[in-house]
Amino acid sequence: MAHLQVPRLGGGGPRTRPDLVRGDNAYSSRAIRQHLRRRGIRTIIPEPADQIAHRKRRGSRGGRPPTFHALDYRGRNVIERSFNQLKQWRGIATRYDKLATLYRAAILIHDIITWTKALSDAP
Repeated sequence: MAHLQVPRLGGGGPRTRPDLVRGDNAYSSRAIRQHLRRRGIRTIIPEPADQIAHRKRRGSRGGRPPTFHALDYRGRNVIERSFNQLKQWRGIATRYDKLATLYRAAILIHDIITWTKALSDAP
């Protein structure tokens, strides 16, 4: 999260704080949630069953459950599916290319091929 930067279109410094973070159950730790809360970033991260059980077992000392919006979380699967499609290329999945520029080039070539396949009307 500290290295995240999104360039601005109209000029100025890059954005380093997203409006929203959609995460998987694995990113539901207290430390991650506190870090994002301190930076003023909204989170949509489901709480794993074991954390729910621990919180309920503690009763009133367990605190409130973190907010979770199921409708917002549904959009996360688009990212997962595109990432899984990207990993179908063996060179990208296994990271054969050691240089970052070659690895990025392979990803861009994959994206171009996928995009042109989606635009064509031939199978």
